[in-house]
Amino acid sequence: MFHSSNRAASSHGTSRQTTFGRTTSRRSILLAPLVAAALLLTSCGGEAPQSEGEADADKAAASSAKPVADTGAGERLQVATTFTVLADMASEVAGDHADVVSVTKPGAEIHNYQPTPQDIARTRNADLLLRNGLNLELWFEKFLARLDGVPEVVLSDGVEPISITSGPYDGKPNPHAWMSPASATIYVDNIAEAMAAADADNADYYRANAERYKGEIEATLGPLHEELDSIPEDKRWLVSSEGAFSYLARDLGLKELFLWPINADAQGTPQQVRHVIDTVRANDIPAVFSESTVSAKPAQQVARETDALYGGVLYVDSLSEADGPVPSYLDLLRVTTETIVAGLTRGLEQQQQSASQ
Repeated sequence: MFHSSNRAASSHGTSRQTTFGRTTSRRSILLAPLVAAALLLTSCGGEAPQSEGEADADKAAASSAKPVADTGAGERLQVATTFTVLADMASEVAGDHADVVSVTKPGAEIHNYQPTPQDIARTRNADLLLRNGLNLELWFEKFLARLDGVPEVVLSDGVEPISITSGPYDGKPNPHAWMSPASATIYVDNIAEAMAAADADNADYYRANAERYKGEIEATLGPLHEELDSIPEDKRWLVSSEGAFSYLARDLGLKELFLWPINADAQGTPQQVRHVIDTVRANDIPAVFSESTVSAKPAQQVARETDALYGGVLYVDSLSEADGPVPSYLDLLRVTTETIVAGLTRGLEQQQQSASQ
């Protein structure tokens, strides 16, 4: 399923699923001859044979590559994004002047996603492709190579990255910068400028939506800071499965501990679990958490063996379906932070009750 969101600026929290229409794109490129020529060059160039999936992708692109009519000034901008969080951000900026789609579906694990031929065929009419960058979309370059000249924009440009400090990605940037509200406003500015450049007639509209939306992002976590302040400083730990919360932990003043640094790495090895168990015990940490796109079993094992509270599921890489707990980016920020605060609070109460017995 190819998921998308088309949200008017005045209708927060609502969206509909659609795909790009074949006559609504602003691109007026005749794709069929280009795809045919590319396939001919590949067959004559003596390159290594394609895998079955790559061949299917080329067939899908070629079969759907019909001439796209230029329908003039009434067209809507067509924007594709690599995952649902970015799609929701882009939808807030786009309002009712653009259609926004996500390649990956709600709930998907995005680090090692494998694009399908259908993904490629359905994004061929995009005027603009938005991605995170910071080495998040490991599958992206192959995906982009199979689209025909769609301009791309990296939304994390301008963000000060936090480095991963362990594992095979030691020294690489942590890609989850959208988990910081301050960084997210940079994403929103980049989205607005990308849309303004692609659709100059509506540039002021996109920028106005961006300013409104940035204010909403900045206000989302305000009430939760006071609740965190009531937790003793030495208990303010964020223990998770993936090290995806470095930016949020920094913004909230939490110390961070995780089982593995990034989902592209090995997950829940005995060594990783033992290290976290030892650290939780040594620091008497009250709660541990997991993420929605990975198995909760390693985090739950840590909780059992340390008598810490298992605080529940956090959201980071993907939104839920519309009827789920985090259908929007603002919901993702709010629900995740509320879960952290509630887990630490209940875990601390549990520790205090045990100590009094």
